[in-house]
Amino acid sequence: MIRPLTLRAGLRPQHYVQACAHTSILLYWGWYWRPVYDAAPLIAAQILFAYAFDILLTWLRGEVYTVGFGPFPIVLSMNLFLWFKPGWFVWQFVMIAIAFTAKAFLRWERDGRRVHIFNPSALALAVTSIGLLVTGTSALTWGREIAVTQFYPPQMYLFLFAVSLPGQLLFGVASMTLAAVTTTYLAGVAYFHLTGTYFFFDSYVPIAVFLGMHLLFTDPSTSPRTDAGRLIFGAMYGLSVVALYTLLSAAGLPTFYDKLLQVPFMNLSVRYIDRLVRRVGLHEDVRLKADLTSDVRRNLAYVVVWGIVFATISAAGGLGDSHPGQWLPFWQQACRDGRPRACSYVAQLETTLCRAGSGWACNELGNLRSSREGDGIAALASWQRGCEIGFHPACANAADGGLRTAAPALADYPVLLRGSKAPIADVSAPALYARACEREWPDACGRATGSR
Repeated sequence: MIRPLTLRAGLRPQHYVQACAHTSILLYWGWYWRPVYDAAPLIAAQILFAYAFDILLTWLRGEVYTVGFGPFPIVLSMNLFLWFKPGWFVWQFVMIAIAFTAKAFLRWERDGRRVHIFNPSALALAVTSIGLLVTGTSALTWGREIAVTQFYPPQMYLFLFAVSLPGQLLFGVASMTLAAVTTTYLAGVAYFHLTGTYFFFDSYVPIAVFLGMHLLFTDPSTSPRTDAGRLIFGAMYGLSVVALYTLLSAAGLPTFYDKLLQVPFMNLSVRYIDRLVRRVGLHEDVRLKADLTSDVRRNLAYVVVWGIVFATISAAGGLGDSHPGQWLPFWQQACRDGRPRACSYVAQLETTLCRAGSGWACNELGNLRSSREGDGIAALASWQRGCEIGFHPACANAADGGLRTAAPALADYPVLLRGSKAPIADVSAPALYARACEREWPDACGRATGSR
């Protein structure tokens, strides 16, 4: 006998508030990276599939299906971190199936309630990430491009901070974000003071990690229920990002997984964290009503503290658009000073800039490969590429193996000055030279004055 499906309406704030935040991010990000808008039909298809799959699971379990916005935050959250490329996009639907299956069947008892163990989207992302790493197939996804292009919009840190505030105020998760960001930032500051270089190269807290600290690991249903527990949970996430980035880098693996792999393992720890906190009496429980934190004043206090910390770190240059590690001059000086990882990163940056069309960068890369690496064949290839672009010292170096250099040409600056951001809009000579002078490029300040 076929079991009838029973439906009921139920709009939960934790679903539609988060869905609004995710949608806002996708819209703002897509304005500066067009593939996000191009993916809109595919995202819509995933949402429809999620509803259908969720209804099927509910029907098979003989339960009542609550019609609301439940699938939206799960699907949108996954699409903020990982997409499969065309030809492999079917695996996006497999991720959705993993998320909803885990939510339906992997459950445990917490404070007298039967709840799901894992953050659904985080579990699907972690399982998929492990599969991609084990099989060496990360190139089948846009994972790296997503992590890079999310920094393209101006003031993206401030935007993420703002759109996440309603959820943090309603659901009491600001303490986790506060602890995660602060821990990672302080680790980066300590690394800089020890080495003179930046741990994450172009930021203290990478933008995709910052996003994960707001809208990935902060699911209130799979987080600790105590104040101190949530602070511990956030610090664990921040430290795990640093640890995973170190391990992935050392193994020569893509580092954009540093924010995705740890969350399910952290979810398994939440009962033990709360038990420890209660045992030592650090804080009273955060009481929940309909999955929402009832003490608004407590939530507001944490949001205020997080706002002050965010403003302080931003004012110190830790969260914003102007991190010095984005631009080559800092790393060239660090390389000359013998700082750890600096010369290898200079080669990486110059390779990227050369491929992007800077003849000057190609010439500098050839000089670096010849003088420091002793790789004459690779150096010649770089000089020839620079010569093809039209940078004359590269042509001379390709002819006789010299190490000639010169200031970047005007045509180089649109490539060199964008840093980790979107392409530069104003490419007029005065604007480019003024910007180059501000970023301490050699000879740029004199040209900026002369171009006026």
